[in-house]
Amino acid sequence: MRHLIILIFTFLFALPTFSQDESASETTTYYFIRHAEKNRSDANDRNPHLLQKGNLRAAKWSFVLEHVKFDAVYSTDYNRTKETAQPTAERNGLDITIYDPRQLNSEAFIANTKGKTVLVVGHSNTTPMFVNAVLGVKKHANIDDSNNANLYIVTIAASGEKSDTVLVVD
Repeated sequence: MRHLIILIFTFLFALPTFSQDESASETTTYYFIRHAEKNRSDANDRNPHLLQKGNLRAAKWSFVLEHVKFDAVYSTDYNRTKETAQPTAERNGLDITIYDPRQLNSEAFIANTKGKTVLVVGHSNTTPMFVNAVLGVKKHANIDDSNNANLYIVTIAASGEKSDTVLVVD
């Protein structure tokens, strides 16, 4: 009987710990950034690579986010976005998942990434659009074309509550 009582007390004390761990794992966090500085020397090039300054910024993003353990890295299918995402993807041992912002289904994206920590690299117009879609409100305007430093962090708690923060990392 004594062993049964000890077992029951152990279970009762452990139960809150299990539920806390479960709710923490159900928190979803998204980090949204715009691609780094691109090569603008050819106005006809619709898919330019990053400038040296852009490659340095992509590496900087990797260091800024070095303590974040990402479960997935998403990028549009352009050289500049993939090159911006690559250092962080490599640091986390991940392949880049390509997404098309014109075919974006934010509800499916949220369901597929529930409980994960995700980096999303986009453009001056698609990044705020994606953030707004995840938040469910039109809150953020397009990013100025000269700005490659915004970091949007969106968190969805296990309860479904959403919050966001915008940082400038220059």
